[in-house]
Order: sequence, then structure tokens, then C-alpha cells
Amino acid sequence: MFDFKGKTLLITGGTGSFGNAVLNRFLKTEIGEIRIFSRDEKKQDDMRHEYQAKYPEMADRIKFYIGDVRELSSMRAAMHHVDYIFHAAALKQVPSCEFFPMEAVKTNVIGTDNVLTAAIEEGVKSIICLSTDKAAYPVNAMGVTKALEERIAVARSRSFEPHGTRVCCTRYGNVMCSRGSVIPLWIDQIRSGQAVTITDPEMTRFIMSLEEAVELVLFAFEHGENGDILVQKAPACTIQTQAEAVCELFGGDKEKMKVIGIRHGEKMYETLLTNEECAKAVDLGDFYRVPADNRSLNYDKYFCEGNTKRNTMEEFNSNNAVLLNVEQVKERLLNLSYIQEELKKDNK
Repeated sequence: MFDFKGKTLLITGGTGSFGNAVLNRFLKTEIGEIRIFSRDEKKQDDMRHEYQAKYPEMADRIKFYIGDVRELSSMRAAMHHVDYIFHAAALKQVPSCEFFPMEAVKTNVIGTDNVLTAAIEEGVKSIICLSTDKAAYPVNAMGVTKALEERIAVARSRSFEPHGTRVCCTRYGNVMCSRGSVIPLWIDQIRSGQAVTITDPEMTRFIMSLEEAVELVLFAFEHGENGDILVQKAPACTIQTQAEAVCELFGGDKEKMKVIGIRHGEKMYETLLTNEECAKAVDLGDFYRVPADNRSLNYDKYFCEGNTKRNTMEEFNSNNAVLLNVEQVKERLLNLSYIQEELKKDNK
């Protein structure tokens, strides 16, 4: 694992599911300090009390900063002596971003630029910007703003010296049981005797755990080069398969699922690696690396110097990925601590 001994890590949007997963992973290492940056003081206070109770001997390594990525001044205030950044702050709900697209722009686009600006000024060593499969061929406001986040990160990476701030992006699909995701909703519906609601039975989505999301970020720290986008080769499943797996685990009636139709801005399948990115992508086994296009704006020289070589990989999407069946999805769910805790509640 990348050496974080004695270092200071800043997590924007750190009170979310990803921030908690990072904390649980890193507090057992020799990291010097973890800074949780977010705008929700209630979530910060809850988090502070939780970790003081869970890890009283380590909790003093967690520092909380209230602020908003939309404000450059609050980013600068939290940035002093930071070594590394996980930039996870974002507006992520597709329908809400459709109704309030400028709010998504302020957080996902301007916020990212503020994080990068403050980090470069401070001389932060590395930044990993967390993106989403919805940034590839985006059709909704959330995906468009995350695509712009990626472009901003890559553009800023081009101007850095070899030993300056390193910027990479990670792009991944749906994180199971994360805050605001569909599995907790289904569990609540089953417990209250309601029909489990699904958008479209044939819709496919990539799935991964929070631990796998953290692993992808760490892989980017270890192997990513300036301007890279790192993609994990995640498996996928249909929405119906995932819902059936949850029903079998929690006693729901699979025969009474209610199809409610695709919501604002949703696609039938998601893409992690576009056809255009395949032209230059590097296959790293469990991951793809998409290097930055570092050609200059001086196109004159390409009239006499060109490169017609192109990779022959095909677009990587949730329809041509490995599709899991109900038993395979159940197996993955049973490995999640959230599912284990929820099943304990039902067995009391």
C-alpha cells in the first residue's frame, strides 16, 4: 500500500460513505492525520462521537473542517500542510441534479476547480478525484458535471512540473449500500410490507463495494500517472437481479415487484470506458488506465508528424461486462458489513 506514515490526508465530502470507509481503513495504519472536510456540522458531530467511541486511542488523529468546496477561501483554510487529497465531495443524485443543474455545476465543477487551485497553491503531493461511470457518454446533469470534473483535473495536470502536484481521477459504478443508494430503500420497503420498486427490470448497472472503491483510489495513488483516469473492471447485474437477491436475503416477495419506470436522466446501461478512450487505454489486469492526451494546442506539427495506431479494445459498459446472477449478487451482498448488520436486526 502507498506509504501514508506520518502524512496528512484530506477527504472532501468526508462525512459520506466513502469517507467513513477510508477512516476505518486508515486509522489502523501509521497515518499522521485525516482531515474530514464537509459542510454538514451535524454529520461531522455524529462522526466525531462515533469514532471517539470506536477508536478512543486514535480519534485525535481525525480533524474536522466545516466548509464548502464551492468556496475557495474555505478550501484554502483546510489545506495547510496537507500531503494527499481524496476529493469525494459531489452532488450525486441523478434526479435532483436534473432539477437543479446549476447546483451540480457549483459543487462538481467549480468545487473541483477550487480544490485543485488550493491544493496546487499549497504544494499538495497527490490528489485523487472520484468520478463516476455517468461521466462516460453523459446524458444527465450529474454525468455532465462529473465529466467536466474529469476534464478540469486532466487540464490542470498538464501544466504541472514533473515533481509538482499529481492529479488523477478514478471512475467507478454504483457503490452498494452507500448513502442514498437503492439497497437500503429496498430493505426498508420489505420490512414495511411494501412492494419492492424497480425502475426497469432489464436496466444494468456496475456494482462494487465501498472497500473496492477505496482499493481503486489506493491503486490510483500507487500506479496512476499525472492526468490519468483509472477504471476498475467491475462486474454488473440487472436491476431485477439485484432486487431479487435483496428479496431472498430479507424475505421480500419477488413476485410483487413494482416497476416504476426510468427516472429523470437515467440510462438503461452505464459505460466505464468509452470507445474513444479505448484508442489509448492501457489494460492493467483488474483495471484500465486512460492516460491524458498531452499534445499541445499547436496542431501544425501533426500535419507532418502523426500516429495512426489505435487500440482495438471495445467500449466497456454494464451490458458487455461480466453479468452476475442472483446467487452471485447475494454472495457479494453477504460480504458487506451493512448487510450483515441489517440481517442481525432481523434475526433478533
